[in-house]
Amino acid sequence: MASGRTSSGDIVRFDNVGLRYGAGTETLSDISFTLTRGGFYFLAGPSGAGKTSLLKLLYLALRPTRGVVTMFGEDLVTLPRNRLPGFRRRIGVVFQDFRLIPHLSAFDNVALPLRIAGVAERDLAAPVGEMLEWVGLGERMHARPVTLSGGEQQRVAIARAVVARPELLVADEPTGNVDPEMAVRLLQLFEGLNRMGTSVVVATHDLHLMNRVPGAQMMRLAKGRLADPTGALRYPPASRYTAAP
Repeated sequence: MASGRTSSGDIVRFDNVGLRYGAGTETLSDISFTLTRGGFYFLAGPSGAGKTSLLKLLYLALRPTRGVVTMFGEDLVTLPRNRLPGFRRRIGVVFQDFRLIPHLSAFDNVALPLRIAGVAERDLAAPVGEMLEWVGLGERMHARPVTLSGGEQQRVAIARAVVARPELLVADEPTGNVDPEMAVRLLQLFEGLNRMGTSVVVATHDLHLMNRVPGAQMMRLAKGRLADPTGALRYPPASRYTAAP
């Protein structure tokens, strides 16, 4: 096993990670893998396999019960809590339940990561407007979440997750509430971010979706363990493939 610090080509490393909720049995056991900078990964597995728990570790909502998690070259198990917000700003997250702020418009929901990062108000309109146009909501940018359909809310959530060009994007079933045509468009957005250097992890049950990304790596969870912990992610990074803009 290599040392805890990531190499220059790695963005995340898990070494023998375990996760336990309370006094119960481990939800995740002996998880070891490396995410390469600029890689594209799908996370698959049946319900109850531990996919959501693994994603929570990736976007720093949880710390492991045991093992070592190294991200951006730092050991996150021992990282002081006051440094975690800075790390979280480098990660984009698409949640299954959207987590939009109900009293804010679609524009303001998408602008939130940029505002937190200190982007001036005068510089928000272009990137936020462009992202909402891309996901097909340019004409709904002033609408509040309660007036949007489930699929529209999902698109706002995705736009919010990627507007700041994160180094790592973690998406939990991001296409579960959109039609097949929009699912393909959203996947193309993830591919575009990936080509610009963002590492992407997408949890999905959609085999058709997984087959649309040549060169992407597969992580399979079964009963809280990687199906092939010695080889599932020990491959070269995802190739630079072309996709429609």
